[in-house]
Amino acid sequence: MSDRTLAGQFFDAAIGLLQRVRDEEAESVTAAGTLLADTVADGGRLFAFGAGHSSLAAQDVVYRAGGLALMNLLAVPGAVGVDVMPATLGSALERVDGLAAAVLDCSPIRSGDALVIVSLSGRNALPVEMAMNARALGVKVIGVTSVAYATQTTSRHVSGTYLKDHCDVVLDSKIAVGDAELTLDTVPAPFAPASTVVTSALLQAVMATTAGVLADRGIEPPLLRSGNVDGGHEWNGKVFEQYADRIFYRR
Repeated sequence: MSDRTLAGQFFDAAIGLLQRVRDEEAESVTAAGTLLADTVADGGRLFAFGAGHSSLAAQDVVYRAGGLALMNLLAVPGAVGVDVMPATLGSALERVDGLAAAVLDCSPIRSGDALVIVSLSGRNALPVEMAMNARALGVKVIGVTSVAYATQTTSRHVSGTYLKDHCDVVLDSKIAVGDAELTLDTVPAPFAPASTVVTSALLQAVMATTAGVLADRGIEPPLLRSGNVDGGHEWNGKVFEQYADRIFYRR
């Protein structure tokens, strides 16, 4: 089997998943986008969190051309990605009880804000406790996860619950347990993960919905422009100034 055939199979699998989330998660995307728009309109701040490779989708909506300027990354040192050495430390930190509470206590997040939590499995202590503790603070929580994990794996949190159990809105990425779309007789393990593609698309759909809901209410969405187009830096500077009290990635 040629590499091109495998590439085509991966694209087909990813497209199929994108079509599923487009059709099956439409109501949840609308609900999530409306929740964020409500938060912006009410003077709240927006945050996104993900650990390991789930952090890629969270980072994709922060300080992004064409994105909402108010989306801030809620970072957990050592758990954001594979920049920490050894990379396995990030996976270990996801299972540490109490870490989420410490992170939230040291963060600017407060009642009336909204937090997007990305966790493919939703089974580890960090995303579960992040959602639980955030809601206890009066923060609205949007979870982006694969609901399949809740029926095919066991929770690693003492409560026996998953991220999906502690959210105001849940977006199901439809990713199969194991996050690998392809198999081959000559390859001993499944391969070609699609969770980043699908999760990022889901979140960008939510961001687009948020912008549209705000515009429908007569509120100009606080959007960023690319710094690589003429006038982009000047545009962004005005947005940063207007919303300085709700943007934390410039401090």
